[in-house]
Amino acid sequence: MCLIAFSWKTHPRWRLLLAGNRDEFHARPTAPLAAWNDAAILAGRDLEAGGTWLGVTADSRCAAVTNVRDPHDPQEGISRGKLVSEYLAVRNSASDHIRRLETTAVAYRPFNLLAFDHEHGRYLGNRPTVHALTISAGLHTLSNANFDTPWPKTRALAERLRSWQAQAHDEDFEALFRALADERMAPDAELPDTGVGLERERWLSSAFIRGPQYGTRASTVVAIGYDGRGWIIERRFGPDGRYDGESIQTIG
Repeated sequence: MCLIAFSWKTHPRWRLLLAGNRDEFHARPTAPLAAWNDAAILAGRDLEAGGTWLGVTADSRCAAVTNVRDPHDPQEGISRGKLVSEYLAVRNSASDHIRRLETTAVAYRPFNLLAFDHEHGRYLGNRPTVHALTISAGLHTLSNANFDTPWPKTRALAERLRSWQAQAHDEDFEALFRALADERMAPDAELPDTGVGLERERWLSSAFIRGPQYGTRASTVVAIGYDGRGWIIERRFGPDGRYDGESIQTIG
């Protein structure tokens, strides 16, 4: 994932409500959202490294990962998608799993990891150093910088999620998908400086990124209730934003 906004224990029905976009090279082979044959995971799958960017389990645990944007930091180490699949494949609590990962986090490519179980949400990042925190109840965001860094697109998505919650659309997620499809770029004065140059900062500043080689590959909404039931919904896109289909899996 490269853009995430989520609400944790603030909605009257949904314990976790998450909306996010995965941005990736279109040539990277990927399987759509489905139940995995070799693990009790509901997720899309990176067929190159075998992990995933976002997934859930039937017992309503969830995890997601983003890259850290720094052109001077080599993308070396264990695939960060393994962080998600390894958490979901075991039955450790989020806190125990993150605590164990802190000792090995430097071996992975630059990452931000979110892990949720029935009670707790935890965050772990490995840039610039390994750092972890317990996620408080509230509305939070994540992109390609540290947790809750207020980039323009994270602020915009958070506001759309806040508005959706205020209107109490318990099972109508269309407004969240429209927010994830927003292609408006941020004004230059609001752009972060991550070392990729102004033109690329502009292009990457929209929620939905359209391009022939690289862009938004999947938009996903996860809704998990306090009873452990819910949905994960994925919409997929090809080069230049071509719509490639939708998958829905029930949770619980």
